Amino acid sequence: MTLQPVDGDKILRENFAPWVLDLGLVVEEVGDGSAVLRLPWSERLAREGGALSGQAMMAAADTGVVVAVAGAKGGYVPMTTVQLNTSFQRPVVGRDVLVAVRLTKLGRTLAFADVTLSSDGDPAVVAHASAVYAIMG
Repeated sequence: MTLQPVDGDKILRENFAPWVLDLGLVVEEVGDGSAVLRLPWSERLAREGGALSGQAMMAAADTGVVVAVAGAKGGYVPMTTVQLNTSFQRPVVGRDVLVAVRLTKLGRTLAFADVTLSSDGDPAVVAHASAVYAIMG
């Protein structure tokens, strides 16, 4: 089954903690092993100096991997983060962040992902993450 963005939004609503939902993430694209989520700009997510907090971007990247795995599997399956490594390259101020996830390997029990975060309207990378997920279902 091919998932649509509305399916990705439903996965978020049904499987994530309220604080993750408070980020306001929106699934813009979901494919076979890929996903793009939008993290809307919010003053609530800004840190000292007005830049978007790294914690919010890491949570968005982590969440995006779940949606990409679901896209590859044809629906949500239980999974958990094993590893998430994030490098921040430039600040984001006053702009939404696009979180582009691409699975680099999907095995029976592990998924590996590459995540690129950029400001809406600017292709420059603001952060990059790599993730490993354990698939439990």
